Amino acid sequence: MFGKKKKTEETDMKFDSAKQKAVLRCSICTGEQVAGFKDNITGHFEEIMLIRNAADLEQFMRQYGITEIKKEY
Repeated sequence: MFGKKKKTEETDMKFDSAKQKAVLRCSICTGEQVAGFKDNITGHFEEIMLIRNAADLEQFMRQYGITEIKKEY
């Protein structure tokens, strides 16, 4: 009845720069940062990766070919 959430493979995630923008969601209270993609039309945010340090952010940007990322609070 209750199963584990299926883990999506990184190869399944597609970044379409025409429809989505890369966003780094930051919590003001805890400082937690999550990288993902936000749909330009609906505003739906799709979480991709928890960012713990600068190396994680660099890996995310390199993996998806992103040169700049916006922060949202």
